[in-house]
Amino acid sequence: MTQQAEGSPQTTLHDRLSQLLDGPAPLNKRALLDSLYAEVTTRETRAYALGWNDALGELRGTP
Repeated sequence: MTQQAEGSPQTTLHDRLSQLLDGPAPLNKRALLDSLYAEVTTRETRAYALGWNDALGELRGTP
């Protein structure tokens, strides 16, 4: 498996957390929590938007 860009949709949350924990520069607890919060929020927003796009697509497809 090739390594994906940070925060890309193909990277699992587990993989991203591993990148944060094993990254080149150690993060303090606050920085780690901030990074994790930002990652989860980004993924949640992306999933929410995709759900709306799916719902709108279904509505457009109904007569």
